Amino acid sequence: MNKNAKKISAVIITKNSERLIADVLKSIQWCDEIVIVDSGSSDNTLEICKKYNCKIFYKEFNGFGEQKNFAVNKASNDWILSIDADEIITNELREEIKFRLANDAEKYAGYYIPRNLFFFGKLLNFGGSKIKRKLRLFNKKYGNFNLNKVHESVELSSDKIGQLTNKILHYSYASTSDYFVKFNSYTDIAAEELLKKNKFKNFCGIVIRFPLEFLRRYILQLGILDGRAGLVWCLFCAFYPVVKYLKLYELKIIKK
Repeated sequence: MNKNAKKISAVIITKNSERLIADVLKSIQWCDEIVIVDSGSSDNTLEICKKYNCKIFYKEFNGFGEQKNFAVNKASNDWILSIDADEIITNELREEIKFRLANDAEKYAGYYIPRNLFFFGKLLNFGGSKIKRKLRLFNKKYGNFNLNKVHESVELSSDKIGQLTNKILHYSYASTSDYFVKFNSYTDIAAEELLKKNKFKNFCGIVIRFPLEFLRRYILQLGILDGRAGLVWCLFCAFYPVVKYLKLYELKIIKK
């Protein structure tokens, strides 16, 4: 055992995550601790987590940032690996994390990790599907997740952040129905946040957003090269800001 190795806590927020949670937990069994923060699962999520000796906490959901911030605070170790309940850590990424934490963790407050998206059974490479890097491995002495309800991120007091090369595998959507369940939840929260910030767009601007966003992703960002899955991905993504702002428009009318 490397005497310089740092203990690491993996943290995951869950709700009705039984589809992939067993595979996710298998991929992080090497971590020293696994913290689960659940917001009221009614499926077998928690029974599966108990089989993997996870530390399980309940917290009512009030946004992704607050939920993940809470999970980090429940972790016993300083080094945090934050993943979602539909993300897999590959063997290559596991070994890279262990090597980096044993050899240069003192130099950095955290590490960016690239992530690949699987959609319609295909690994996407274009159309804005690639998230180049996410700050998912970090020392909580330097910070935590912000409290954004959506599009949450880790904010650290140090800018000394390293870069890992191996990727997280993201299996976000089981089906079109599953996509739109998440889509509906995210657009609801996003619209409420926009309302609080008083960020509005005129109705014509909302409608014209769809073809512009689709062309940007499908043509300029080469989504066409991902085939049928790329076409569907670009269509769905172009629809997102339209629905978000239509819901905001609806909330504005209700508030009057």
